[in-house]
Amino acid sequence: MKIGSAIAIYFIIWWVTLFVVLPFGVKNAVEAGEKVEQGNDPGAPVAPQLLKKAVITTIVSAVIFAGLYLALTQPGFGFR
Repeated sequence: MKIGSAIAIYFIIWWVTLFVVLPFGVKNAVEAGEKVEQGNDPGAPVAPQLLKKAVITTIVSAVIFAGLYLALTQPGFGFR
């Protein structure tokens, strides 16, 4: 696998994993018991914890990519 292909595949895996991880642990203002100010959406997350989710996404994506890389490069495994 060439480096450009590997980066592109990892990038796609990272974004898909991010969309899977984003809803975990999110509470909106109503669920958190906070008052919703006028003009704010009541469904907006109170504390989205994006840095934590980015780290989790990176770790999970690396594991998924490593499995895919091994499946594509090791003899005896693969899609052919």
